[in-house]
Amino acid sequence: MALQCGIVGLPNVGKSTLFNCLSNAKAQSANFPFCTIEPNLGVITVPDPRLNKLAELVQPQNVIPTTVEIVDIAGLVKGASKGEGLGNKFLGNIRTTDAILHVLRCFEDDNIVHVDGSVDPIRDKEVIDTELQLKDLETVESRMQKVKKAAQTGDKDAVRQMTFYGRLVAHLEKGLSARGLALEEFEEPLMAEMQLLTSKPILYVCNVDEASVVDGNGHVERVQEVAASEGAGVLVLGAAIEADIAELEDADERAMFLEDLGLKEPGVAKLIREAYSLLKLQTYFTAGEKEVRAWTIREGFTAPQSAGVIHTDFEKGFIRAEVMKYADFVELGSEQAVKESGKLSVEGKEYVVEDGDIMHFRFNV
Repeated sequence: MALQCGIVGLPNVGKSTLFNCLSNAKAQSANFPFCTIEPNLGVITVPDPRLNKLAELVQPQNVIPTTVEIVDIAGLVKGASKGEGLGNKFLGNIRTTDAILHVLRCFEDDNIVHVDGSVDPIRDKEVIDTELQLKDLETVESRMQKVKKAAQTGDKDAVRQMTFYGRLVAHLEKGLSARGLALEEFEEPLMAEMQLLTSKPILYVCNVDEASVVDGNGHVERVQEVAASEGAGVLVLGAAIEADIAELEDADERAMFLEDLGLKEPGVAKLIREAYSLLKLQTYFTAGEKEVRAWTIREGFTAPQSAGVIHTDFEKGFIRAEVMKYADFVELGSEQAVKESGKLSVEGKEYVVEDGDIMHFRFNV
């Protein structure tokens, strides 16, 4: 799918530490701003217990999970929209991502300097929001200039576009992000083609200390309140703790460490799944003796589109799809048992693939 989530935030909030936990890439992590100058890309395996269960039942030669791409982007500072710090570079990098993981510092530590001198995640959030909104205002106003003359001559499409752009400008000038503006059907493609920074789906990641990883703290509560008003999600984790977990190679040691912290799994596992969901992705499986594999598709993909993820010829020559539900496969234990129970369905071109479907495609080229 090659869709990306960008990790953003002010300098020194834990972005690079978190990125290092997410991938094998070792982004430089240091106690000073701008230690991440080029965006670091990590291709991250998505944890999925369903894949493990299928592999256990089928006993294939290979097991291949699905992945999601995470980009660690340089820290932003106030004035970035006007080129301050690494502003232009930051904004250019974030424009190419499909969703945002916004890391907020929600821990106190005198040994780690904060660019603004104190810990306040809402203020930090608003700094970044403002810079992105200002950049989006530039984009929308530039677009307005392009259609202004046509609108003045009475061109109906241009008039409708100008009305939409005007509404969007007013929304952004109130300090609101584009993703919160309700759109009419004809406005959706206009919004999409502008690739506005604040139109991207967002998840707030609260980076906390060890004492707060289970129940959060006052900083987290404030973030949750603001995120709820935006319809955005919040995930709580401790980047420093995740770094410690990542260093434990022994599974038993890791399990004991998590248990001591009161956690069922590493926070990065939750984050990866949330990123996958934020991108509106889902998984279907193929299962055979040679390989059990998870495939990434967009929500709403039809059977031919899903087949095309394996190979374009599968989509071009699609005939039908044989579909088994994951729950049926696990309950009955094998493909043969699913067939004998009458629970294998044969679907055509209009079938919309569901998350967890086990698929076998018939095609002709």
